[in-house]
Amino acid sequence: MTKTNMLKVTLVRSPIGFAKDQKATVRALGLKRMHQTVEHRDDPAIRGMIFKVQHLVKVEEVHA
Repeated sequence: MTKTNMLKVTLVRSPIGFAKDQKATVRALGLKRMHQTVEHRDDPAIRGMIFKVQHLVKVEEVHA
């Protein structure tokens, strides 16, 4: 079994005033409130979502 890296994603800036697709991406990542942190598996789909809203979130790698 391989070890999978995890990503901690924290919402650091409000999506109010940004495009609807960016707001939807933040919600799809599971972020509802400011300074809320969620963990996701490190895969290309999640990386793409983070790239789209990189100006709104802070990302940390967690090695499992």
